[in-house]
Amino acid sequence: MQLTPRYLVKNRTLIISNEVGFVTEYRPVYQRELQVYRGIDNVLEFQVLNSDQKPVPLTGKQVNIVVFDSSKNMIVNRVASVINANKGLVTVTISENDVLNVKQQYLHYNIYIVNADDSRSLTYTDEHFNANAVMYLSSTAYPGPRASVVVDSFVPPTGAVEYYASEAISAEPGINGNEAVHTAVVYTNGYIGDIVIEATLENQIIGQSNVNWTEIVRLTFIGNEEHPTPVNFIGVLSYIRVLIENNPVDAIEKILIRN
Repeated sequence: MQLTPRYLVKNRTLIISNEVGFVTEYRPVYQRELQVYRGIDNVLEFQVLNSDQKPVPLTGKQVNIVVFDSSKNMIVNRVASVINANKGLVTVTISENDVLNVKQQYLHYNIYIVNADDSRSLTYTDEHFNANAVMYLSSTAYPGPRASVVVDSFVPPTGAVEYYASEAISAEPGINGNEAVHTAVVYTNGYIGDIVIEATLENQIIGQSNVNWTEIVRLTFIGNEEHPTPVNFIGVLSYIRVLIENNPVDAIEKILIRN
């Protein structure tokens, strides 16, 4: 039997508050790179210290954290929860939803203190007064769902196909094993008519003029749908395509498909 220890520890980072107006310590403070993961809630713990490495009492104060990407797009702007005011300990949770649509990448974060008189004290990463610290957002621990395929362009009817047809989309048979659930969501804007999802088991369709497509799902719309219409279907399929009975211009916003 192989015994592999796993550790459940607090992710604590020390930060320095420059409350006296000048720096009396010349070494990096919260310079270590934080590691957070997509798909789960990440609880980060910070301890606020002064330049003498003494805890900064947080009674009547508020600690904020701001997380943003390299393009300065703000991802998180949150007030930390004080867990021990006398020891300067706070926690911040980077939730699963906070980074749901953020790709794996390096992020930056700042921490500042709001005092009782509403003045703000910025904390620093090093002796050069750099405020931005590094946080790496990783997808390796819990990758999460695959991105949806957006279907929003259709070829007008031809002699062989009477409907407006989308391009063929791979149904990812290689990753779905012997059982596969596919989800499609149709976003309409007053569309009236049928929408058909077809599939094929043929391994190669490029260059073939005769592809055997089979109807999998047929949806009927009457034009008063106020919400997106979802549908699930099961099958280890090779390719999927969407057929639109009537002109989709301005009536079909998009169709999302996830395999």
